Amino acid sequence: MGISHYIKEIGRGKEGARSLSSEQAYDLMCQVLDGRVTDLELGAFAIAMRIKGESIEELQGFLEAVTERCIPVPAPRPIVVLPSYNGARRLPNLTPLLALLLAREGVPVLVHGVGHDPGRVTTAQILTALGVPQASDARAILQAWHRRRQPAFIPTEALCPPLARLLDVRRVIGLRNPAHTVAKILAPTAPGQALRVVNYTHPEYGQTLAQFLERTAAHALLLRGTEGEPVADPRRTPRMEVFLAGRRQPALGATAREGVLTDLPPLPRECDAATTAQYIQGVLSGEQPVPAPILKQVECILQTLAQLPCASGTSHELSA
Repeated sequence: MGISHYIKEIGRGKEGARSLSSEQAYDLMCQVLDGRVTDLELGAFAIAMRIKGESIEELQGFLEAVTERCIPVPAPRPIVVLPSYNGARRLPNLTPLLALLLAREGVPVLVHGVGHDPGRVTTAQILTALGVPQASDARAILQAWHRRRQPAFIPTEALCPPLARLLDVRRVIGLRNPAHTVAKILAPTAPGQALRVVNYTHPEYGQTLAQFLERTAAHALLLRGTEGEPVADPRRTPRMEVFLAGRRQPALGATAREGVLTDLPPLPRECDAATTAQYIQGVLSGEQPVPAPILKQVECILQTLAQLPCASGTSHELSA
């Protein structure tokens, strides 16, 4: 059938474009992910959505299509999902530190994202420098949680190959597309089994994501990320909003730190993978303090997890 009739709706410019229903968005994304569109249609879809922006209903349909094509990740109890798709350019990428701090508390953490991104330092590169292996399937994820008590990192091409291919379209046309948004809200588990850490860069987009989390009854921690990563800025505590089954939980979140910065944490001057890994090792060993905003983020996540019922009954044990 093709997607030209969808492009006619979404491709009329910022003012004239009409949003699709969740069912239409699901059908469109299924065709895109399954390679049933031409390169010209794919480019038109990416550009049209970049101009229009995604509606809540479209995000629901897109996410459903992508989730269906992920390898299923069993979660005997609620896990924390950290989507890592931006990496570092100016500040050290401390998503690996957040993941390791949570894992040290016994939390099963799943990090998914790109392995390499030109001009950026990815979480995958830093975890490799720290000796954390990459997982290629669900069994390896469970082994990371159970045997090594480490966060599990799985690259997008192993988690969801069609999503990885759609993300790569950016390298051709130079623009983001809905795949980048979906990747940041993706949790490849059964409903209710994951606490997603969702981040945004622009405040207005944070409002859209908050509405999406409410509409989809999600468990999530929403915050303004650091260079697009799901970790609190180590220099200043951002606002952190907690959602349980889509309902805001102010008592579990954190307010933003306002005012002029007077005390900066001792961060490394360079943000390459080796330097960042060395800094993280120093924090984990106690030689360096945990930046207060990240410590607060860990606290929010742990308190939120304590409010979630155990998945699959009452067992809190992970099996490999």
